[in-house]
Amino acid sequence: MYTLYYSPGSASMAVHAALIEAGAPYSLEMLDFERGEQRSKAYLRINPQGTVPTLIIDGAAYVESAALMLALAERHPESELGPRAGSPLRPAWQQWMVYLSNNLGATFRYWFYPGDLGADEHPPHVRKALQDKIESVWSRLDGELAANGPYLLGEHFSAADLLLTMYMRWSRNMPRPATSWPALDRLALLVRQRESWKRMVEIEGLTDWTLMA
Repeated sequence: MYTLYYSPGSASMAVHAALIEAGAPYSLEMLDFERGEQRSKAYLRINPQGTVPTLIIDGAAYVESAALMLALAERHPESELGPRAGSPLRPAWQQWMVYLSNNLGATFRYWFYPGDLGADEHPPHVRKALQDKIESVWSRLDGELAANGPYLLGEHFSAADLLLTMYMRWSRNMPRPATSWPALDRLALLVRQRESWKRMVEIEGLTDWTLMA
């Protein structure tokens, strides 16, 4: 049994969907960000960073979305969340998991939380730099998917596609959302049609960025 500490629509989305893909028994503990529950003493004892997700595995707490998904793929190889050890696809899968975390997860953190850079609001040049960084990643990924898709591992769905779709959703209100790139839009549609994604959205009560949006 796993326990996932989450907040709807946050960085826990992809891990939540991966748990469903794995068919693993799990329970959920929701944190209300508006009430600051992620900064409560009780939660900080579990996760001193005060972030989500936190996943309890065998009684121990672990963090970082990409790392948690790597662990779930390792623990549930039958789920095909990632290629098994020895597969020729495994190095590419590991590459994309780290690339997405470093280049989208970290940059989106600055986009949504100017305080991390010491400002109440981003000055225009900083906001433009962050937007350009994110859009450069979309362009690279769109080219990769157009040439070798529809998924990041070609015909093989993996946890990397869940992670990418989560980040794509975060761009929905940006000046140029990720779905403006055609190959990315195709991948997002495929992932959003999966039962794991639809179930995660239903459980978390998310009503935007649905298949009809």
